[in-house]
Amino acid sequence: MARTKAASQACCTPSEKLALPDVAGAEELAKLAWALAHPARVRIVRLLLSRTSCVCGEIVAEMPLAQSTVSQHLKILKETGLVQGEIDGPRVCYCINQDAMTKLKEFIAEM
Repeated sequence: MARTKAASQACCTPSEKLALPDVAGAEELAKLAWALAHPARVRIVRLLLSRTSCVCGEIVAEMPLAQSTVSQHLKILKETGLVQGEIDGPRVCYCINQDAMTKLKEFIAEM
């Protein structure tokens, strides 16, 4: 179906001038978005959002993945700052970094 010139211009012309985010803000958004760019990481984040904390073994039990794969995804989430992990004896207890989650929500809301 052919677009009319008016429809094409309306689609591509913003109704108001949008300011580009600063470089640091754009890099931080890209880092947080990349953390959620894999379905397994989305599932891990949702699991952690539903709990106050979670031991790695509990996360593995909820996922259809090998322990090493889950650990790799947790490592990525930790590196981006979306997830925090604390060593508790022989186990690592994970939780959402609320500051990073708030920042991600603000970035998405701005878009």
